[in-house]
Amino acid sequence: MENEKDLQIKCLRSYKGGEYTSREFEEFCEEHGIRRQYLVAITLQKNGLVERKNKTVQEIVTAMLDEA
Repeated sequence: MENEKDLQIKCLRSYKGGEYTSREFEEFCEEHGIRRQYLVAITLQKNGLVERKNKTVQEIVTAMLDEA
């Protein structure tokens, strides 16, 4: 992202799914001044309208694939 937009990453938001919870990644973020915020998975109301719309789109795609 930094290379494409020529901007510095200041904050990284993710779920605590395990992908970004290693000690090495934590140290990398600290070295580069990247704040980390964890979102609550499953609770769509806390993650906002975009998350709910994404879920709707995913359900529509699944239904279309089932019909195909």
